[in-house]
Amino acid sequence: MWSLKDKVVLVTGASRGVGAACAVALARTGCKLVLAAKTMEPDPRLPGTLLDCAREVEAAGGDAHVVAFDARDSEACDRVVQESVERFGGLDILVNNAGAIHWGPVADWSVKRFDLVFGVNMRAAFAVSRAALPHLRARGGGHVLMMSPPIVMDALHGKAPYLVSKWGMTALAMAIDAEEESHGISATALWPVTGIRTAATENLGMGEAREWRTPAILADATVALLARDPRKSRFRAWLDEEVLAEAGVTDLRGYRCDPDHEPMPMSIELVDPGWAARNGR
Repeated sequence: MWSLKDKVVLVTGASRGVGAACAVALARTGCKLVLAAKTMEPDPRLPGTLLDCAREVEAAGGDAHVVAFDARDSEACDRVVQESVERFGGLDILVNNAGAIHWGPVADWSVKRFDLVFGVNMRAAFAVSRAALPHLRARGGGHVLMMSPPIVMDALHGKAPYLVSKWGMTALAMAIDAEEESHGISATALWPVTGIRTAATENLGMGEAREWRTPAILADATVALLARDPRKSRFRAWLDEEVLAEAGVTDLRGYRCDPDHEPMPMSIELVDPGWAARNGR
């Protein structure tokens, strides 16, 4: 029987926001957490560090190990997996959450910005997954989760390089799921319907509180997905609302940033502009 208790989970991008929320939620289930990100020292522009997250994980009853790494460094990606195995004796779950975001027309992107976004999103997800797979096989199976959206080619203008980098993560999950099924490994993708309040959404001016939900909605959806037996789960690019509905959670008011306003779809509209109309929103 698959249980999250004592499972070893590596979460990238765990210093703040969605990554930190997922780590704390998983700690409450009894997981052992390896927290990987770049930020060890406080930054007044971006609150949250790996050590802050580790303290929250331990307060939630979990065991935490922190690894500072640059997601664009392939050797660092190998090292963070190796440290996970050395610290806890193996690896059961990988959450590829580390991400970089930038929107703009193709003509306005610099090559440096393009390389940053692809390096942190798709390339790092590939490098960490590649390093993790032998260890998941050795445990008899496990999960790989990408924080990335469904692949729908309707909304490329104004954000094409960013979306392609995130769709690349989804395509990697699809491939891993098919290639590793015989090893008991499942790979999936997860994406929010609405904007999520993080340092990125605030600093980049991507809406306001009434348009956002808290990171807790993705954290709860992550726990629900990873609690499934990977040997019986197959690839799907999930939306957070879909995961929670299958788990019996349909009242989402507790996830609002502004308790008086239900956010309208924003994040999913990036990749599927017709989603809201088809779903009566």
